[in-house]
Amino acid sequence: MKLHKTFFSATLLVALAGTALAQAGRGIHVDLKETRLANGLRVITVEDHSAPVIAVNVTYNVGSRNEKPGRTGFAHLFEHMMFQGSENVGTMNGTTNEDRTNYFEALPANQLALALYLESDRMRSLEVNQTNLDNQRNAVQEERRIGLDNAAYGKSGELQQELMYDNFAYKHDTIGSMSDLNAASVADVQAFFKMYYAPNNAVLTLVGDFKTPDALATIRKYFEPISRQPDPTPPDMTEPEQKAERRASVDDVLARLPRVAIAYKTVPGNTADFYALQVLANILGGGASSRLNQKLVREKEMVTGANSFAQETRGVGGFYITATPRPTFKNDVVEAAVYDEIARLQKEPIADWELQKAKNGARRNYINGLSGSCQYDRPVRCLLRRSESHQHPHRQGKRGHQGRCAARRQ
Repeated sequence: MKLHKTFFSATLLVALAGTALAQAGRGIHVDLKETRLANGLRVITVEDHSAPVIAVNVTYNVGSRNEKPGRTGFAHLFEHMMFQGSENVGTMNGTTNEDRTNYFEALPANQLALALYLESDRMRSLEVNQTNLDNQRNAVQEERRIGLDNAAYGKSGELQQELMYDNFAYKHDTIGSMSDLNAASVADVQAFFKMYYAPNNAVLTLVGDFKTPDALATIRKYFEPISRQPDPTPPDMTEPEQKAERRASVDDVLARLPRVAIAYKTVPGNTADFYALQVLANILGGGASSRLNQKLVREKEMVTGANSFAQETRGVGGFYITATPRPTFKNDVVEAAVYDEIARLQKEPIADWELQKAKNGARRNYINGLSGSCQYDRPVRCLLRRSESHQHPHRQGKRGHQGRCAARRQ
């Protein structure tokens, strides 16, 4: 079956309360204490004695947006390299996206010193050799085969990013290309480690059952001897104004049904407009009671499913809509129906009950992310890293015309 995907630009006007999600944490008090070590490491501590556990997270200010042409996939490959262990100890969990790489663990409170030692050892002395590189390169390439190259709709998402963005920072997929991964050398990995895995390019967040003075003394013991490195050059995330529609098609033999995908360039995260877009995504395509699901799935029975979401990034973000047409409906008909629902948002006021429902859903998702020490730690350090980025206007992308994409079956 052929799957064709089409992209073009348009304008989406959003008229929502900009602070809808900014008050999501109302009633929740997080007693943050920030300390900066002599080598530049930012330390955030949050005492929480509700359970005898601690969570440690180290977030490095590096993601795929820092990569250069010909070296895609490095941030993600490096996360895998860190799983090989340092010179002394193996490791635990980590994730990578466009904007950051993080490593975290949750342990009983009496193992705080062990958790801090593990992360300091990782920051100080990565074990880099050809065997480790080859092992993790193969693992990442297999991950790409499973998640993109041999998955239904896998390549369409990658193409969407390529067409949506002009700046290389967000134009490529975090997992990288096969050829670039093959080109990675031990010297490349060592240089990447020295540049980005430095205390002055990281935030350590500690949440849980501990006494702050004692915890800070242990943190200083393990982390302060690690040498500061020159500050990396901030990546350019600006986007030129998009003036024409962009469309492309993907022939996907693995897709059993076509898919319509629409993407709009929006704004950086942790801004009033982003939170308004997050609420808008719930209204338009967030769950079974959303407008797209009520109109296209239940009433017209045009699609098997539809959804929308707002992606939060430190540069120009994205607002994404997808719909999977039923075999009896053409893609252009489904595409037009989606735009009809967008037009309704532009022309008609949103009812108070619907807006409140969308806000409640966004708040619920946020609060659910605070359950448990590791989950509680995640929004804390993410918000802190994002707030730091907005102190530097040159790191924020310019808001341009939005982009749409659609799919067509032949």
